[in-house]
Amino acid sequence: MRRPKDWDDMKTRFFDRLIDRGTLVIHYPDTNTQIIGQGKPTAHIHLRERKVLARLLSDPEMVFGEAYMDGDWWPGEGGLLAVFELYFANASNFGSSRILDLARHALRGLREANSRLRSRRNVKHHYDIDHELFARFLDRDMQYSCAYFESAEMDLEAAQQSKCRHIARKLCLQPGDRVLDIGCGWGGLALYLARHYDVDVTGLTLSDDQYEYARERAANEGLSERVRFFKQDYREHQRDHGEGYDAIVSVGMFEHVGRPQFQVFFDQVQRLLKPRGRSLIHTIGRNGPPIEDTHGWIEKYIFPGGYVPSLSELAPCVEKTGMSLADLEVWRLHYARTLDCWNERFQQHRDVFRERLGERFCRMWEFYLLGCQAIFRWGELVVFHIQLAQRNDVVPVTRNYLYPERVEAPRLIQDAEFDQTG
Repeated sequence: MRRPKDWDDMKTRFFDRLIDRGTLVIHYPDTNTQIIGQGKPTAHIHLRERKVLARLLSDPEMVFGEAYMDGDWWPGEGGLLAVFELYFANASNFGSSRILDLARHALRGLREANSRLRSRRNVKHHYDIDHELFARFLDRDMQYSCAYFESAEMDLEAAQQSKCRHIARKLCLQPGDRVLDIGCGWGGLALYLARHYDVDVTGLTLSDDQYEYARERAANEGLSERVRFFKQDYREHQRDHGEGYDAIVSVGMFEHVGRPQFQVFFDQVQRLLKPRGRSLIHTIGRNGPPIEDTHGWIEKYIFPGGYVPSLSELAPCVEKTGMSLADLEVWRLHYARTLDCWNERFQQHRDVFRERLGERFCRMWEFYLLGCQAIFRWGELVVFHIQLAQRNDVVPVTRNYLYPERVEAPRLIQDAEFDQTG
């Protein structure tokens, strides 16, 4: 069936309604260009074929990322991040059309009722891809969560250690304490706590690769007697000999729990804590209200079964446990810089990854890293630090205990500096 003669005009009018701030430049394969909007920010998109544009408009939320993976379009000047910046500059216009809703709906999914079997499958989908991939783009300690940039001069390695130190202090650890790490990853935090705070740590993961690597590393560092790892679902974990834990930490795992299991998770934390126990939940969060379920690109290709919570969804779950909300800290922009560091390292080894995993995978991965960086930089995602305690008198009443070594406060990173690093 032939398209109407005014097909190009229809597409132009469609984009005109979406872009009222900034400029989108579309480069066609016949060297013609189409300029939509004016001013900054500016993004350039090159199309392999004219019909690609029709494909993008057919199901933009899913197809935009898939077409990039297929090489049907690529960014021009300013790169992929500029495309996401233009999207967020006009995000209110995209809401009703759902185009490019990748980042806004990041990490949520239709399949949030994560059974034990489904949770294992979801973990395998992402964390057991290729050990070399993670080893190359993460820091030496293989921390796959938001770093904590205390000063403008910090690099990724220092910022990840800063994150571990900050979390350890929030757990109010004492030598000999028993600590549970739910979602321990490759074991970096668990080993850090044992090494620097003389505590006994149990780490839980569902990833085969993380489990084997963490155990091997603990043995190599002579910490096997104080740090043990289990390939186990958090819902299956029981107290040893009827004893609870002095502290429970979970970093970057709660995003995979799924809304139907929120209460189950917090109930389990409360159940496993000793009467004077403390907990720190580090999770991506939403600075806004809860969202509706919609199948998105990231849910399909990166993190199946996940969901990023708003604060209003977490508070009722904490209240029902009877635990005390001791402190709540919100990290803004730290994850944007973390993702920028990850992407920089990924690009340094892109040729290696292309040989191992293919060009389509590389496009998928950079779309993921830059799309998520964009929503932490210009969108609604932040990181919540939820500090909990069984009793109201366990955690110090001021935050001074978090910064004991500070004689003079370091120069803090300003928003503009985050932008410059991006």
